Amino acid sequence: MTAAEAHGKESASCPMDFILRMLMGPWTTYILYNLKTHGPQRFGQLKRRVSGISAKMLTERLRTLEGAGLVRRDYEATIPPKVTYSLTHRGHELDEVMGKLAEIGTRWGEEDAALRAARSVELKAAE
Repeated sequence: MTAAEAHGKESASCPMDFILRMLMGPWTTYILYNLKTHGPQRFGQLKRRVSGISAKMLTERLRTLEGAGLVRRDYEATIPPKVTYSLTHRGHELDEVMGKLAEIGTRWGEEDAALRAARSVELKAAE
């Protein structure tokens, strides 16, 4: 069975399986969100914006995203070489979804912070 056939069988049960598995990869959403928010970036810029990621992991994730057609790697043969990463058309298809997830994440974070503050007030009042 080929990989395409196997993917087809997985997709039959959940058409989102392939994309969700890719997005759940380590650092993937951080990288895509940064490329969406800040536009094309060189490796060093992206590494600084995705704080905590190692150069090895960033390279691995960028290669995976490039292989999936979500990220484009533009290479200029200068000294030193200039490599810029950007979202492809396919990568930009996720803009609305990523924006909505960011909106929900921000709202949930604010709601959770308000709940923690309310609990803290209740605990202090009970003392």
